[in-house]
Amino acid sequence: MADVFDNSTNGQVDGGLDEDRLEEALKDLETWKTKVEKADDVKARLVLEKLEEDDIKTKAKQEMMACITKQEEYQKEFTESLQAVKEKILELGKRRQDLLDKLKRYQAQLEAKQAETTKLKQKFKIYVQIPDTEVKFTGHIVEEREDDSQPIRGVFAISQRPTVILQGGQALITFEEEKVASHILKIATCSVSCDNSRLDVKPKRIMMDPSVKFEVHLDVSRKGLCVSNVPPSMPEERMKDRLEMSFSRPSRGGGEVKSVQYNKNTGTGQITFLLPGVAESLALRGKYCVDLDSEVNVQVGPIYKYQLRKFQTFCGSSMRTILLDDIKDMGDEEDVQDYLEIHFQKPSNYGGEIECIKYISRGKALQAVFCEDMVETDN
Repeated sequence: MADVFDNSTNGQVDGGLDEDRLEEALKDLETWKTKVEKADDVKARLVLEKLEEDDIKTKAKQEMMACITKQEEYQKEFTESLQAVKEKILELGKRRQDLLDKLKRYQAQLEAKQAETTKLKQKFKIYVQIPDTEVKFTGHIVEEREDDSQPIRGVFAISQRPTVILQGGQALITFEEEKVASHILKIATCSVSCDNSRLDVKPKRIMMDPSVKFEVHLDVSRKGLCVSNVPPSMPEERMKDRLEMSFSRPSRGGGEVKSVQYNKNTGTGQITFLLPGVAESLALRGKYCVDLDSEVNVQVGPIYKYQLRKFQTFCGSSMRTILLDDIKDMGDEEDVQDYLEIHFQKPSNYGGEIECIKYISRGKALQAVFCEDMVETDN
């Protein structure tokens, strides 16, 4: 009985253990089911994420391929543009070089023109000091009135006579007729008889130095007087008052003043009188005494305006005068001149009547002055 009781007790104990194990196993099973379900959920989520990532990867790959395609297109366009720019740069470089070459040519031409202009300016410049000359005024005299304010007008015609420098061993011959000079100029060398020898001379056409003609139109004010060398010893307004008072004194040759202009910086001014005649008489004096801080002599002169008109330049050659060059000294100047005159007067030597002749020996030089031919007309 005891053994039986013990076995049943063990059986109960074993059954209890099995039940506990079963429960534990069921719990484990539930746990693993839960884990499996979670794992399935994670797997499903991962699969979905993988699919989404695959889609993103596919789209990214497509975008990358599109970018690569665009990059290739852009690279091609860049290469073509770069080549076009290089060609343009080469073209511009060639054009720049052409322009530089053209600029050098134009600069050379400009320098040549400037040199020619300078030469012509020097050629046409007049370095002449006009000597003091007594001028005789002629014209209709009109009786002046006291209120006459018109300026004194004068016209001066100035004419420079053409000249040529005659060097030693040369001669100038002026014929009465142009055709004689023309015939002589066609001969290269003329052989002139001189006692027992012959003298070879070369006829040449002469080129005279440039000359000019012009008129100077001069207007001199009857009422205005120019004042200079006025010392800046007081303010301008006060100086104007002193000048007006000084030039208003009849005892000094002045008269009633209409207006006064004064420049302190230059020490000059203008006095305008009310009546004509006062300024003319004072201008002839050259000086006038004015009352400043003390009596001071100032320079006075006329107020005038001038214009240059009818300016003309002349540069040419004489039609009746020729130059004989390369003349060797054969003795006295007068003898050689006589030989030349005799030779060129003979019609057999294509000569004619000579108006004047001048020869100078070597080592000398002179300036020949020409006059205009006056054409006579029947009235």
